[in-house]
Amino acid sequence: MEGNSKKESLQDQRPEVVEVRPQVLECDVVRFQNNKEKWVAFVGLLDGYPYEIFTGLQDDEEGIVLPKTVTRGKIIKQVNPDGSKRYDFQFENKRGYKTTVEGLSEKFNPEYWNYAKLISGVLRYRMPLEHVIRLVASLSLKDESINTWKVGVERALKKYLPGNVDDLEETQD
Repeated sequence: MEGNSKKESLQDQRPEVVEVRPQVLECDVVRFQNNKEKWVAFVGLLDGYPYEIFTGLQDDEEGIVLPKTVTRGKIIKQVNPDGSKRYDFQFENKRGYKTTVEGLSEKFNPEYWNYAKLISGVLRYRMPLEHVIRLVASLSLKDESINTWKVGVERALKKYLPGNVDDLEETQD
C-alpha cells in the first residue's frame, strides 16, 4: 500500500497541464559544452517547471552569443502580422537595460528546432521529467552533432529533477 500512496503523492506534485502558452515565460539559460562545441539551452518555465526548451550552438554567425553573466530571462511569444509565431528571448543587462534577441527559432539549426519542439510538447503536457530525460536519452540519432545536442538537452533538464544538487558550473564552460 505504501508504494501506491508514494506514487499518488508524486502525481499530486506534478504541475497542472496548461495547454495555452502564456505570452511570457520565465527562462533559465543553460550553457554546456560537448565535443568542444559550445551550446546554449533556453528553458522556459511555468511555475518553476520546464515547459519548453530552445537549444542550439552558441555561434556569432548562425546561433546566439550572450554575455556569460546572463543566466535568466524571459521567452516572449510574438505573433507576426501574417499570423506566424516567433519566440524572443529578453534579458536585463547589468545596467538594468532590456535586450531582446528576436526569433529564437530562426537562430538554430531547423533539425534541432524540430526535436526541441517535440520535447517542448512533451514537457507542456507534463510528462514526468525523469521520463522526458529517458525519452531524450533513448533517441537514436545518426548524426554526431545531433547526438551531442541530445546529451546537452539531458543535462539541461536534469537540473530540474527534484533533489538535484548537481552544480552546473562544469557544463557552463
